[in-house]
Formats: sequence, structure tokens, C-alpha cells
Amino acid sequence: MLPAVRLPYRAFAVAVLLSVVPFAPAAAQDGSDEPRLHELRFDWTRDGVSTGVAGVLWISSEAFFKDNLAPAQCRWCDRAPDGTDRLNRLDRWGRGIVGSTPSARKRAHNWSNIIGFGALPAGVLGIQYAMGHGSGAPTRYFAQDATIIVQSAVFASLANQTVKFIAGRERPFVHVLPEDQKGLTDHPSDNNLSFYSGHTNLAFSLVVSAGTVAALRGYKHQAWLWAVGLPVATSVGLLRMGADKHYLTDVATGALLGSAFGVAVPLLLHGRKGEASPDIQSGQIQMAPVASARMMGISGTF
Repeated sequence: MLPAVRLPYRAFAVAVLLSVVPFAPAAAQDGSDEPRLHELRFDWTRDGVSTGVAGVLWISSEAFFKDNLAPAQCRWCDRAPDGTDRLNRLDRWGRGIVGSTPSARKRAHNWSNIIGFGALPAGVLGIQYAMGHGSGAPTRYFAQDATIIVQSAVFASLANQTVKFIAGRERPFVHVLPEDQKGLTDHPSDNNLSFYSGHTNLAFSLVVSAGTVAALRGYKHQAWLWAVGLPVATSVGLLRMGADKHYLTDVATGALLGSAFGVAVPLLLHGRKGEASPDIQSGQIQMAPVASARMMGISGTF
């Protein structure tokens, strides 16, 4: 059950704004009823290692090193030095969809986790498999497709985590608390990680990368992925706002950058074999946490 909201028209307007953020690559057309499927550039060693390393860094930064890496005080506080509220108009307007009661906000938070970390990833991979199977793709295509989709998501999530630790934006529910109560939240280390929305970033990176891979392959029925995936990804962002965990600008940025990774990783690292593309076969990716600097760095050659 979705959380109650005070001004439904605002939720609709925000949904429209978010749903048009990503650009869906056009499906391959060759003028025939049966699609021509394409091999993509893929190397199990390179892609397995890079995906695994990025995944470990992302998960460990959240599960083990968050207390050390997250800023204890907001760096982006949306307040003047004298304490005057300086929250911008767009984010102030977007807070109109925040749940009106604590239970409504908690439901929104729980549903954002269920959809963002469970239903959406499973659904995206399920639709990807169905599209490949329905297009006559060999089984190995799905294993490669799934790896590319996960790779896009973990790269996007690691970049998101890095920006969160650097930006240090105060979450909206913390912003409205009296100063002496901000340290009494359930998870104080999470108080200043509002920018940008990790849930939304992950959701859009999954959907857009799956759609980009499907377009590169030439699968049939690609429209189903976009028609189902984009509204569900948008709902994740709206639920994060309904839970008062993120501002509209946090969610919109997550949608934009998640979509950017969803397009860039398949196109730059896994384009069609035999077509002109950047020379990335010898690309190297190195990722390492820099705990002493209270942030994580990513370096590489593509």
C-alpha cells in the first residue's frame, strides 16, 4: 500500500519530470519481422573482475565503513550561517508529497526498499531473459546481458556513494528537526547523505542499461521493458520523497546519472562486435577506497 500524500497533483507532476529524464535508445530495425541479433564485446575476466571489485567497494562502504566515511556534520545544509532556511523553491515544492504521518513515511521507506532492491532488479532481469528467449538468443547471451546490467548498476552506485560522502547534504527529515535533536535520529551516520538518491540512481541504471543492451542486441518487444521499467523506477524516486529521505533535486539527479551510466557502460564497454567504436579492449579499471580522505576514489582507462 503506497503512502498517503497531501497534494496528489504534485506527485503526478514530479512523476512526469522524472519519467522524461532518461533517453531510451531506439530499437534496432532491419525491415524484417525477425530481428538480427548481435554479438557484443564482452570479456568474462575483465567484466567479472571490474564488476566484482566495484560491487565489493559499494557494499562495504555502506555496510562497514559508512560511520567513518559519512560526514558527521552537513556540508550542504540549506541554511544560512545565522540559521535561516535557504531551501530552494523547487525542493520546497517537491516536499508537498511527503507522507503526512510517521506511519505513511515509514510505509514509503519500506516500499522503496522492496521495489528498489527486490522487485525491480528481479523484474528487469526477468524481462531481459524473456526478450532474449523470445528473440531466439542463445543462453549465453542472458548471462552476458545480466552481467552488463549489474555492472552498470554497481558502477553507478559506487559513483553515487562517492558523491554522497563528498556532498554531505542534510536529509529533508533532518533539516526540519531542531538542532539539538538531529543527533538523536535512528541512524545519525545517514543524516547527511541526501544528495543524490541512491535508490533512484540504482533503479534507473538497471532499467536503462537493460534497455540499452536489448537495443544493442536487437531483441524483439523492447517496448515492454521501457513501458514497465521507467514508471516503476520513477515510483522508487517518488517513494523516497514520500518517506522524506530525499528532495526532488536528489531524486532527479539520481534518475539522470543512473540513466547516464545505464547508457554509457553498455555502449562504451560492450558495443556490437565489428562496428566502429572506441578502442576499449585494453581498458583497465582500478577502484580503491581512500578512507583517510573520508571519500572513495575511482580511476581507470577506458
